[in-house]
Amino acid sequence: MEIQALLIMFREVLEALLIIGIITTYMKRMGQCQYNKFVWLGAGLAVLASVGVAMLFQVVFTGFAAMGSEIYLKISIMLISAVLLTQMVFWMASHSRNLKGKTEGKMTQLITTGNVVGMVIHSFLVVLREGVETVFFFAAITGGDIGKGFQGWGALTGIVIATAVSYLFFKGTMRIPLKSFFKVTGIFIVLIAGGLFVQGISMMQDIKMIGSVIPHVYDLTWFLPEHPIDYAHYVRDHGVAPLLSGDVGIFFKALFGYSSMPSLEEIVGYIGYFTVIYLLVNTKKEPVKASVKEPKTTVFKTSNKMNESAVK
Repeated sequence: MEIQALLIMFREVLEALLIIGIITTYMKRMGQCQYNKFVWLGAGLAVLASVGVAMLFQVVFTGFAAMGSEIYLKISIMLISAVLLTQMVFWMASHSRNLKGKTEGKMTQLITTGNVVGMVIHSFLVVLREGVETVFFFAAITGGDIGKGFQGWGALTGIVIATAVSYLFFKGTMRIPLKSFFKVTGIFIVLIAGGLFVQGISMMQDIKMIGSVIPHVYDLTWFLPEHPIDYAHYVRDHGVAPLLSGDVGIFFKALFGYSSMPSLEEIVGYIGYFTVIYLLVNTKKEPVKASVKEPKTTVFKTSNKMNESAVK
């Protein structure tokens, strides 16, 4: 769970900081630094609102638990989170190239009209979107206990790394292609989403919402049990230990949805999910024109003078 929390928090915080950083850098370049306080005000209010959303979610989840229906909420959260995580990856992949231009265009309109309220609202919505997504994703990976997701080292580490990367980005001391950067992190996010989707299927089978043609297609408990309890049971029943520890299994289960005894539906769901991802990736690719050479988009520049055009 900690690795999941780290990756999710890193992506969400980084996206928010990049956009806020683009706005404040643009304000400085335009000599309108007096508006930066309104940008940060909107961001701060969004953080508080996100905390409020998390608290409200816990109240709702507790209500479902009191009625004995929390399992249905957990399943819904897992499946919806899988969709949202996937959408998040594709959205950033398609918008990363024009992120700076669109953001600056919006701020130009607000500066021209002196719309302070609009600046607050714009930064508020940017950060709130990331905050609400974080709440939802943490609910999925913790089984509804959002606070648990912030108690370990994963979430805090993700925040620290995202903050450090953003600082180096706007200081202009690192150079990484933006598209490649989000592609690498996107791969891990998609793997997490696929795991959540399959775990949702497994939970539906556990409560008999859906049946199974073949409950256990194969059994890899001898090699990698998915939980320390399964490890102990295997040792008890067979007198020998599996090749790998159950701690390794629970790590892969939390991160990628690993199952040592998957049903046919889980396997089909996993393969089907990544087949859809493959088709989406390939259908979104545009043919490259030989006569047009597009400049490389860079997220981290090596000179302070380049900060103004860091994200394209």
